[in-house]
Amino acid sequence: MGVNAERIIGLLEEWLPTITISMLILAAGLVAAVIARMLMRRNLMHRLPPYLYRPLETFTFYSILVVAGIAAVAQLGVNVSALLVAGGFAGIVVGLAAQNTLGNLIAGAMLLLEQPLRVGDPINVAGVSGVVTNINMLSTHVRTWEGPIVRIPNNKVFNETITNYVRVRARRVELTIGIHYKSPLDKAIETLKKLMEDHPFCLVNPAPEVFVEDYADSAVVLRARCWAPPQAWFATKVELMTKAKEALEKAGIVIPYPQRDIHLVTLPDEVREALTRKSDNSQSVD
Repeated sequence: MGVNAERIIGLLEEWLPTITISMLILAAGLVAAVIARMLMRRNLMHRLPPYLYRPLETFTFYSILVVAGIAAVAQLGVNVSALLVAGGFAGIVVGLAAQNTLGNLIAGAMLLLEQPLRVGDPINVAGVSGVVTNINMLSTHVRTWEGPIVRIPNNKVFNETITNYVRVRARRVELTIGIHYKSPLDKAIETLKKLMEDHPFCLVNPAPEVFVEDYADSAVVLRARCWAPPQAWFATKVELMTKAKEALEKAGIVIPYPQRDIHLVTLPDEVREALTRKSDNSQSVD
């Protein structure tokens, strides 16, 4: 027992300085990671959007810990190069097993760098329309106009066509209205144009315009359009649609119902007799 005790004490005396240095390196790495996170929160948190700042903070924090861990392991005599090679092979195996996840991670990083969409933007992507509620490293969450939240993998978002409705200075509002053929065309155009010119959100430049789009079966089809700020686009369209009918009726412009002209032609006697016989047969069967 004495020999074993002496051997243990000798090993402790031999490895204690190395272990102490390794623990100090880990502690220093942890302190450095915490300090880096505090500095980032103080200097960058209020300057960057949350969806960009949070991944950056997480990456910085754990990167410092990983570097400190590698340095601590190196102090214990572990071959760091072999460890990195083994980690590389393990990374390849994990990467092959999780290609979709890695693809979403890379796509998420590209979305955060390129920023084709942001939290709060109304968009249309991958057949989903709504408002972006969250962007993380794996997926993008969109609250549809009906209310449900849809989770879309970042890889799909990045490879799809993204329509962003607010990343522009103005968005066009269009109305399609049919008027009666006997209604004065010039007066109808002037009425709709004045309605848009008087609206507070219709821009002066480009100016509102109204023109004849089609001569339909029952009406002359007018198209009225103006430009509005994207944030007020929906409200502007709803208000113009509501007031257009009232303004046209006040100006004496008729919005017609669908109409059909029916011309009655005298039937030949044989046709009339055939129809009469058919009617009589139907009644006898009943």
